[in-house]
Amino acid sequence: QLALVESGGGSVQAGQSLRLTCKASGSIHSPRAMGWYRQAPGTERDLVAMIGRAGEGATYADSVKGRFTISRDPAYDTVYLQMNTLKPEDTGVYLCCADLSPAQTPGYYCSRWGRGTQVTVSS
Repeated sequence: QLALVESGGGSVQAGQSLRLTCKASGSIHSPRAMGWYRQAPGTERDLVAMIGRAGEGATYADSVKGRFTISRDPAYDTVYLQMNTLKPEDTGVYLCCADLSPAQTPGYYCSRWGRGTQVTVSS
């Protein structure tokens, strides 16, 4: 089993920064990939960023490229999301996810989810 716990959300003004942290725990170690999705009220979850086990293959949504940076500490099964120059449209619940698919699987497929942390950006 794998549990994901997010932290670091909050309410900030546009232009400010936040750093999200997601810690994985349980009997499954070092997921093939981990990442973040965002869900705004009344919308589906959208990919924000994903990263491979050793920090390779970072992928970002176009809307956050150049502003957000995903990183991972595989020794501690932890993934981070540094969010700079935040905009009101970044508001939502940020959910951490883990991809447990086999190493050769193309692309990223999240199958485990955290409960999320709220990020609110006001103008």
